[in-house]
Amino acid sequence: MALGGAMLRITATCLRILEFACAGLVLGVYSYFLAVLAKHNVPIPTWEKAVEGMAGAGALYAIFGVIFTLCLGGIAFFGLLGVVLDILFAAAFAAIAYYTRHGAGSCSGVVNTPIGTGLSNQDAPGAGTFGYACTLNTATFAVSILAIVLFLISAIFNVLLIRHHKKEKRYGPSPSNNYTKGMGRRPFWRRNKPIRGTRDAEFATAGTTQPRISHETGLTGSTMNPGYAPGIGPKYGEVGYGQAHHGGYATNY
Repeated sequence: MALGGAMLRITATCLRILEFACAGLVLGVYSYFLAVLAKHNVPIPTWEKAVEGMAGAGALYAIFGVIFTLCLGGIAFFGLLGVVLDILFAAAFAAIAYYTRHGAGSCSGVVNTPIGTGLSNQDAPGAGTFGYACTLNTATFAVSILAIVLFLISAIFNVLLIRHHKKEKRYGPSPSNNYTKGMGRRPFWRRNKPIRGTRDAEFATAGTTQPRISHETGLTGSTMNPGYAPGIGPKYGEVGYGQAHHGGYATNY
């Protein structure tokens, strides 16, 4: 169980790192576009500012996601909060993919880019050519699609971490798991079967008139103890300890 929890945390952390990379790339590209537009006193469309803002928030969330996954992964409150935020950021990157949809087309001929429209080999203001700007926008569109998938998978892993954490709390140390935390591993045909100790049968006879004779002692049935229960002597006429037959009578010696 401990190994399974560690693998869940490692995988969830790797997802956060990939999410940060995707968000960071979008943030870097659109920061570049906004800087070019601002430098040439070109009006900046609102949607471009929105793309940069959502990408920046996604990158910040991915950083905190790494910390929370390693330190607090599996705790119900933080796990459910992570599920909600993952879904929201998946929707945010879906919006980014919509705004950058022009990058899904060809970057040859006449292209539509965040810094203007023109021929792909035509010089763009402060950004090389329009074809180069189109290529950057295509990369933004691609990683935004990838980010949607990653955030949705992270939401699933948050649920798995919550369930694993609850199982770890439910099952404490016992012989079935080598006195370690978790359920342990048993053959499937023995699962859910109660484990009974050998002493249960002895305790079951407690309080009855005839105590159960234990067969776990080396004196049972020997000459020292001929099989009588503790506290019960030999019957009348039977030879007991320290007696012998002499002509049909039992005498002490």
